[in-house]
Amino acid sequence: MNDIALKANNITKYFHTPQKFQVLKEISFDVKKGEFVSLVGKSGSGKSTLLYVLSTMDTDFEGGLEIESQDLIGQHQNRLAAFRNKHIGFVFQFHYLLPDFTALDNVMLPALKLGEKSKQEIEANAYKNLELLGLPEQALKPANKLSGGQQQRVAIARALINEPSIIMGDEPTGNLDSKNTEIVFDIFKQLAEERGQTIIAVTHDDEFAAKSDRILELSDGELVG
Repeated sequence: MNDIALKANNITKYFHTPQKFQVLKEISFDVKKGEFVSLVGKSGSGKSTLLYVLSTMDTDFEGGLEIESQDLIGQHQNRLAAFRNKHIGFVFQFHYLLPDFTALDNVMLPALKLGEKSKQEIEANAYKNLELLGLPEQALKPANKLSGGQQQRVAIARALINEPSIIMGDEPTGNLDSKNTEIVFDIFKQLAEERGQTIIAVTHDDEFAAKSDRILELSDGELVG
């Protein structure tokens, strides 16, 4: 049985404006299923750029990328979009919830788009995810009536709705206080340990990174640790 969730092979990327600049330099690593990995580095080190390459949202790079043993190089954008929706959950620094939609409706959206389950089944799963994140009483509240910490937990519930194999976070606790940061970390840890979901998170929070399973550090576009 293959226990590798993601394999990056010699990933190299250039920015071309205002002049050619190499932002990622031959980066190679594997991430195991159920592993919680933090990507760290100073601003400008390339960590967020690397995350977007790993997520398949950025395809303008050299090298190889496999997720769940699927080679994703050279695939059509429509296929990559469908792959992301099914296999990758995203949690960003900003929650990107639809403010006038309820928490429940926001969580349901990616599954409705995927269209593999009935609306009733999607709704039931969305309630389960909100319960997992301690928000069942907030399900029918508009997103703009929730606190910042609650909104970020709704965003995590949304990321989980299609049961993705990998959850990717770009500064997922960047706008949260220490209490809510700890809550989000504990949720990620639980998902990795109990559900076997792989977590890859970009973070500036040294304490958050130190408690994850492994730290990958970037410096000037190179993997240094």
